[in-house]
Amino acid sequence: MTTPFLRCVLAIIAKDLRTEIRSRELVSVMALFALLSVLVFSFALELDRAARAEAISGVLWVTLIFASLLELNRSLAQESDQGNLDALLLAPVSRSAIFLGKFAGNALFTGIVGLALLPLMTVLYGMNMLDPWVIVTTLVGIAGFCAIGTLLATMTAHTRARETLLPIALLPAALPFLLTAARATKGILNGAPEWQVWLQLLGGITVIYLALCLLLYGFVVEE
Repeated sequence: MTTPFLRCVLAIIAKDLRTEIRSRELVSVMALFALLSVLVFSFALELDRAARAEAISGVLWVTLIFASLLELNRSLAQESDQGNLDALLLAPVSRSAIFLGKFAGNALFTGIVGLALLPLMTVLYGMNMLDPWVIVTTLVGIAGFCAIGTLLATMTAHTRARETLLPIALLPAALPFLLTAARATKGILNGAPEWQVWLQLLGGITVIYLALCLLLYGFVVEE
């Protein structure tokens, strides 16, 4: 038997999935943006094979972060414009449950696009992006980024300039994920032994960010 907390989380995830299945707005927009970004980087680095091998991890994470910005902005903006966020806040449920439900939905959609990018980049860049540890690094980085992204997107959802404010607020907070995830991915692809250290650091940052967001979400939505 599920607890009210878990039922609330699952209900929010199910609602986001139903909305996406009906509209196909979030994942399709993210996927198109990510595809175009990867193709542009591929063409730009075509003349320098060595640069392509060195830049592939950065290309992956820059593409994922900017694609995630589109998803986070649209996801929370829809909740705000349709009054769903206010209705959730009026419901007698834990604010942490609301956060976890929105976070899980955002991470799920971003994870789908991220995993779809890996075989495409394997073909375009000629490197094995389907390595199991690359997949693990991708999922861990996405989880951490979506945690802080969900918090900040909720903060900017009611503002008029949310499309501008969210990138300004989120990109500096995303630097730890960008740096550690790109280093870990590059180390895995190149067989460098220090990739385990970078992956552990990425996991630690993700746990810290997720815990802080859980604690702060209640204060953010009350303001």
